[in-house]
Amino acid sequence: METLHILKSEPDSVTNGFIRMISGDDAKCIQVYSEATDWHDVVQKILDHEKTICWW
Repeated sequence: METLHILKSEPDSVTNGFIRMISGDDAKCIQVYSEATDWHDVVQKILDHEKTICWW
């Protein structure tokens, strides 16, 4: 089951550890803290994945 991780801020070591525990080393992540975020792409990726987790 593929999980998409959406990151609202740059992750610290604890958050990175949780992401690795949940999805392994090849986790699918989107950083939305960049001003150049393509929101249409974000919505499409959310719809393409079975599970989504948002991290502050």
